[in-house]
Amino acid sequence: MRIAVMGTGGVGGYFGARLAAGGHEVAFVARGTHLKALQENGLQVRSPLGDLHLTELVATDDPAELEPVDLVLFGVKLWDTESAAAQIRPLLRPDTAVVSFQNGVVKDDILRRILGPEHVLGGVCYIAATIAEPCVINHANTLQRLVFGEYDGVSTPRVEAFLQACRESGLDAEVSPDIARTIWEKFVFLVGLSGVTSLARTAIGPIRANPRSRAFLHDVMDEVVEVARASGVELPADYADDRMAFVDTVDQAMASSMHHDLERGNRLEVAWLSGDVVDRARALGVPTPANRAIADVLSVHADGAQP
Repeated sequence: MRIAVMGTGGVGGYFGARLAAGGHEVAFVARGTHLKALQENGLQVRSPLGDLHLTELVATDDPAELEPVDLVLFGVKLWDTESAAAQIRPLLRPDTAVVSFQNGVVKDDILRRILGPEHVLGGVCYIAATIAEPCVINHANTLQRLVFGEYDGVSTPRVEAFLQACRESGLDAEVSPDIARTIWEKFVFLVGLSGVTSLARTAIGPIRANPRSRAFLHDVMDEVVEVARASGVELPADYADDRMAFVDTVDQAMASSMHHDLERGNRLEVAWLSGDVVDRARALGVPTPANRAIADVLSVHADGAQP
């Protein structure tokens, strides 16, 4: 496949590198010091599944410099979604797929509006990958899973081609027949983990061990479930209980990328997580006081540390 990676961060860098090593033609779009490092030193991945160092690659800050592709792997920060979507228009043929592995639900609403629904696949990823330094990606464990699919559930040639490309590249991948539900299933846990670890400024262990913070975490996730159900997504009414059972299985030191961003004084994605839940709930008439508390309190830090 011919693939463009829009946003060569932890997720885009890791999966793009694996696809390139698997024999696919991958071009990377990045900017600033990361782009310079890619062009001068290539792309490195440090992983328990095996290290990679791609020394011959195509990297640019302007997608218009590239030829049209079969698929765009879209992985920019949520606040850059609109501008980045506009930038990738030159990469699209009539059958080109764009699959976002960003956090949240609103990502695909934005992509459909700017690029047209015919180009957009739904997708979620499960990985702990971060930029250790420019052009160096650290993969923390062996989890590297992609789930994607057409929103109408049809298994199209472009979906099957991407699935085959992933498997040829050693990636754990599957096609979901109900990708909207799959995205919301991840969103329930993501909103809970990101919001509560950030608000409490601690990892999941102390939160789940304290009865009051545990109850708050459950309420945050249950509100997301109610918004999903009111939106027509068929999540079970007790899905928050299922996610709390999952919370009890994860490492007590687990936090969230938003928690780490808060600690570092970086910009936060809260407006696209708990904030998006609140916005959708308001339009649907669903009460979401726990998510509103997260969105309102963290809005103080949403733009990062002030000079």
